[in-house]
Amino acid sequence: MATEYKLRMGDGKRLFMTKEQIVADLKEGMADAADLGDIPDLSEDEIDKLVEIITMPSRMVGVEQGMEVPVTHDIGTIRIDGDQGNSGVGIPASRLVGAMMHERAFGADTMELGHIDYSYKPAKPVIAQEMQTMEVCQQNMIVPLLYGAMPNMGLYYTPDGPFENPGDLMKAFKIDEARESMEHSAKHLTRDIVWIMQRMMASGSDGVNFDTIGAAGDGDMYASLHAIESLRKQFPDIYIEAGMAGELLLGMHGELEYDGTVLAGLWPHQQAALVAKAGANVFGPVVNTNTSKSSAWNLGRAVTFIKQAVKDSTIPCHVNMGMGVGGIPMLETPTVDAVSRASKAMVEIAGVDGI
Repeated sequence: MATEYKLRMGDGKRLFMTKEQIVADLKEGMADAADLGDIPDLSEDEIDKLVEIITMPSRMVGVEQGMEVPVTHDIGTIRIDGDQGNSGVGIPASRLVGAMMHERAFGADTMELGHIDYSYKPAKPVIAQEMQTMEVCQQNMIVPLLYGAMPNMGLYYTPDGPFENPGDLMKAFKIDEARESMEHSAKHLTRDIVWIMQRMMASGSDGVNFDTIGAAGDGDMYASLHAIESLRKQFPDIYIEAGMAGELLLGMHGELEYDGTVLAGLWPHQQAALVAKAGANVFGPVVNTNTSKSSAWNLGRAVTFIKQAVKDSTIPCHVNMGMGVGGIPMLETPTVDAVSRASKAMVEIAGVDGI
């Protein structure tokens, strides 16, 4: 009887596969990425290395000595005091305590402060509290502490914001009006991000983390890139991390451009150049997990995409690794066997600069 190895499905369910099945799924996932992104396949040696990582008998694996990379965090302290439906552990704690726990107990290389709603727009009414909290945290910590939030351009559409919802307009075949609404929303989002970060920088922030850029499509990316550009000009030494929401930039508008490049339809390796051009220090590429495929399929696909992004990027790549991205199953608290294997593969094969 052929030896079977323990793996995961993209939704976290346990499954058992033979080495031949693992190789087949790895190559199938790789081929999907190579076809969509028009990028090279992994080499046979890299496939063999992936098989070796996946079939390691240990429950948890790690990178080889000397290949350690820094880890950046998003959503920060919400991991401590947040509810369990949002990857938190529900421990009553202030944001200062949560940040210090990450620094002093968990060994985090960087940390960030974020509003509980974790978007820029909701932070506006409480900006004084955010400034005070940032100042107090900076007085008590050593590791770099950024301010983090999602651009989340959807909050600018009705019923939450002032501009008519493009989805409703498109359903009524009002395409021009939908695009106009996105353009207005993008301008307001850029303005709000810059306004908030001007105040956070005055309070001692070491930089900013743009979390899940492009979640609302190409308008979201358009606004974020212009905000990054503006912040770089105003604060030459600011540290800017730009993390994406998905592997493919959705063309909700379809015609928005940055630096002469149409934003809609860009894959990770194509997004990297624009993020660097805007002035970011670090790019956070994303590859989405397919819940109906095995972890081998998802990892083969993710590593193929990210390897090319690392190659094409002129700035460090800290790949997004978590629930439902980076070859990791779609779970609020992903299993350590899947997380550690995906992380090791990203470092040793894709060559990422951080996670």
